[in-house]
Amino acid sequence: QVHLVESGGGSVQAGGSLRLSCEVSGVTYGTYSTYYMAWFRQAPGKKREGVAAIDIIHAGIYADAVKGRFTISRDNAENTLSLQMNSLKPEDTAMYYCAAGLRAWSLRESAYNYWGQGTQVTVSS
Repeated sequence: QVHLVESGGGSVQAGGSLRLSCEVSGVTYGTYSTYYMAWFRQAPGKKREGVAAIDIIHAGIYADAVKGRFTISRDNAENTLSLQMNSLKPEDTAMYYCAAGLRAWSLRESAYNYWGQGTQVTVSS
């Protein structure tokens, strides 16, 4: 069973930066490098939404709300996924989740089979 653990969340003022990390373990089918990876977030009272996804050749796609501010990356040697978040805004406040899947490079939840427990990001104005 693939296991994902997020870290790096916290509280920051608007305009600040945070870097989220996700450690992946338990990959028994294929290797970590063959998994599509993504970050999602869910704010209180809102649906979970895709933030960024990265494919097996390290190409990234981003939600319009974070383009130019967030950067997704992966280290296949360390089985880790990262999200560098710059110029944070109060509307970025949410629980952030790491997700892994073999089906598609997508910002849709249905593309991913495995999820972490989340890390909280709070941005104050």
